[in-house]
Amino acid sequence: MMSPVRNQVELRPVDLDALLAPEHPARTVWAFVQAMDLAPLYARIKSAGSRGGAPAIDPAILVALWLWATIDGVGSAREVDRLCERDDVYRWICGGVGVNYHSLADFRTEHEAWLDAQLTRSITSLLDRRLVTLNVVAQDGLRVRAHAKASSFRRRDKLAELHAQAQAQVRALKRELSEDAGASARRKQAAIERAAREREQRLAHALATMDKLQRKPPAEPKAPRKAKRRSPGDDPPDGGGTAAKTEPEPRVSTTDAQARVMKMADGGFRPAFNAQLAVDVQTQLIASVSITNSGSDMGQMSPMHKDVRQRYATTPDHWLADGGFTKLDAIDELTECGTQPVVPPPRSRNREIDCLAPKDTDSAPQAHWRAFMTSEFAKDLYLWRGASVECANAQLRRRGLHRFNVHGMVKARAVLLWHALAHNLMRMRSLGIVSAG
Repeated sequence: MMSPVRNQVELRPVDLDALLAPEHPARTVWAFVQAMDLAPLYARIKSAGSRGGAPAIDPAILVALWLWATIDGVGSAREVDRLCERDDVYRWICGGVGVNYHSLADFRTEHEAWLDAQLTRSITSLLDRRLVTLNVVAQDGLRVRAHAKASSFRRRDKLAELHAQAQAQVRALKRELSEDAGASARRKQAAIERAAREREQRLAHALATMDKLQRKPPAEPKAPRKAKRRSPGDDPPDGGGTAAKTEPEPRVSTTDAQARVMKMADGGFRPAFNAQLAVDVQTQLIASVSITNSGSDMGQMSPMHKDVRQRYATTPDHWLADGGFTKLDAIDELTECGTQPVVPPPRSRNREIDCLAPKDTDSAPQAHWRAFMTSEFAKDLYLWRGASVECANAQLRRRGLHRFNVHGMVKARAVLLWHALAHNLMRMRSLGIVSAG
């Protein structure tokens, strides 16, 4: 009988390149990274052979790791660090170079401008090769949970109290750090002081955001409703008349001051960001992304249309969006630029009113838009919205874009750009545009 022997030391000849099949998608990721413009990342490396210090990790490795991790649905730097030790694909990408979670986490969010430039560069190259036209673009928004919790939202008085406590804690920790003579204790105390200082900075940012919210002009009061006729025996309402409804005091999160409570797809309300995508209908490639903390899509169509025109120096013929984007001013702006909006008109509460019928208050672009939406061509064209941008949204959700594990809109946009690049890479691979090389 043969029994297992697990303590026997074995020496096996193996090379990392043999761990992956020739057509493995990770090879496509590496070939895609090699075609990127990595010069700005190399320019930031400070280590040099003439000076002391540890050598820097090749930025190509970090880019490939995060692209593959995004495709693999991994959004944690610590998890990527663990996978680089035990998973063959991640080990193949590293090629024997050791990485740590801190470097991975910093690299993921500190190159937002470079990621945005790479998105533009990749789509521009496809436009030059006539593989993408951007004649028909579809836009949609998806709400992504913020890193903040609902319980972290505080009003101004509580924020000021917490900020004062945090400042006092930072001063006390600095005093203890200067008085302690032990090196080991100083390092531990410095870490505690750094965490307290970061918390104090977040609270200061929350207070600054609260000041901006309170400086906004108040909304115009609505006309009071007509008092309901009461019978002689009824008690009068509070105050003896119609009381004006006061606006509640705004609240800001102590964790992420830029997050806002939004209505999510399941009907619940949670702190989130509104991620906007502009997708080429023909190829389902993401051409542009943006992040906003407004829970409404209305008002997002014109900025995205302007961004696409500025990025690629081209004007789409048609722009598809759902009814949440419909705004008459945006209809005028897109039409004047040469783009035909394909968006359903808002429905009236009165079912007898035809929302597609021309109105006396319509401008010429608005009248043309209503007439266009009644045509069969517009109805057939609108069907492509769900088959393009909704499909891209579903792919991003499938890869784990349910919650941002970073703070602030800049870092959240960097994560969204990683998802856009990873999505475009896999789409180009499916279309046969890129290969393993």
